[in-house]
Amino acid sequence: MPKSDKLQGSLDLLILKVLSRRPNIHGYAITSAIREISEEILKVEDGSLYPALHRMEEEGWIRAKWTNTEAGVRRRLYELTKAGQKQLAEEESRWQHVTLAVNRVLRMA
Repeated sequence: MPKSDKLQGSLDLLILKVLSRRPNIHGYAITSAIREISEEILKVEDGSLYPALHRMEEEGWIRAKWTNTEAGVRRRLYELTKAGQKQLAEEESRWQHVTLAVNRVLRMA
């Protein structure tokens, strides 16, 4: 089994994609969604997730707000901005080009 923590270069894409489908969710829900949708193959560690979220917020791709649950727990909820939607499209396009190139190399005789 390959190491699942090697998401280098794809973490932004994964986070942005999850937020495009599930707005206003907290960090743990983002990592859970990535893990569940990938059928337990992709796992994002907190040490990677939260710096990425902070950076993406600084870039203006996402926005965050604090909220309290009914149980009184404070959570930070994240959502995609218009700039984030644009960045998601760019990241998806880049990813398609990269995977196409890798597949070409893998199929070479």
